[in-house]
Amino acid sequence: MDLAQKELGDYIFASLGDLVTEVDCRFDELTININPEDILDVLKFLRDDANCQFRQLMDLCGVDFPEEEKRFCVVYNLLSLTHNNRIRVKTWTDENTPVSSVTPLFSSAGWWERETWDLYGIYFADHPDLRRILTDYGFEGHPLRKDFPLTGYVELRYDDEQKRVVYEPVQLTQEFRTFDFLSPWEGAHSKLPGDEKANNSDDAAENTA
Repeated sequence: MDLAQKELGDYIFASLGDLVTEVDCRFDELTININPEDILDVLKFLRDDANCQFRQLMDLCGVDFPEEEKRFCVVYNLLSLTHNNRIRVKTWTDENTPVSSVTPLFSSAGWWERETWDLYGIYFADHPDLRRILTDYGFEGHPLRKDFPLTGYVELRYDDEQKRVVYEPVQLTQEFRTFDFLSPWEGAHSKLPGDEKANNSDDAAENTA
């Protein structure tokens, strides 16, 4: 771990106390885990504190872990131009528990929170305009969830008779297939023609010896 990153992590942990549940540094980038109810207090400290000054929210996204009780990880990537440093803030939530919108602190979060809501269904409380941003307003579901079907629920096409775009149930021309991409040189257990000759040659060599 880089010494400067370790010192910054220790400083943040000492300053915020119980608001930070874990401090980690990987690939020379500092990461802190926090509880969702503390997101505004933590980000405000990181933005305003003289030793931090993370004034740019570079990215906000979600990650889905459907096997976990709190399946969604919300990730905030912050940049400090003053100190030439970055930090990643993570918090966890489920399908029903909202996370506070950080638009009062970073106006750039507006569209990113809309995108995260659209693709994952993570709800951001007190967002000024939480609408879909990438999919259509009538879209069903959230397409980046791991349990979202690969084919989706509906497909759209332009109907020449109706002179408009119409929605229809998905119709595949063939059944969905699962392809086996295992290389034959990396652990395939199938027996290939000619394998029995190799075994016979090994036995003959042992008998000769």
